[in-house]
Amino acid sequence: MVAKKGKDLLLKLDEDGLGNFVTVAGLRTKRLAFNSETVDVTDADSAGRWRELLAGSGVQRASVAGSGIFKDAQSDAAIRSRFFAGDIATWQFAIPEFGIVFGPFQITALEYSGNHDGEVTFEIALESAGPVNFAVAQ
Repeated sequence: MVAKKGKDLLLKLDEDGLGNFVTVAGLRTKRLAFNSETVDVTDADSAGRWRELLAGSGVQRASVAGSGIFKDAQSDAAIRSRFFAGDIATWQFAIPEFGIVFGPFQITALEYSGNHDGEVTFEIALESAGPVNFAVAQ
């Protein structure tokens, strides 16, 4: 993959549960991370006392983080209401010319901040709450 513009990474929310995704407004930075826990099955008979891992086990998860400014009351309300309700919603993370990662996520952190001479900013963190899928860009 050749270099891409960071602004083209998009975080989208299925607001109505019907697959109508809208871009979360005003995100300046975005990050997607995949993690997989390991299951250590090393025992006294392990060759040379080297650690052994159990393939295909452990917990997998995806996390998304972003920060920016709210550009409209609708996206602010959509995010805030889902956070306070503890809702799990379908989200998409679009990676230009690579694909779309999508699945159920829960907002695990929502922070607001601002300087006296600047705009109000927010930070959001989401954690996967079920299987995460990938669709190759067309």
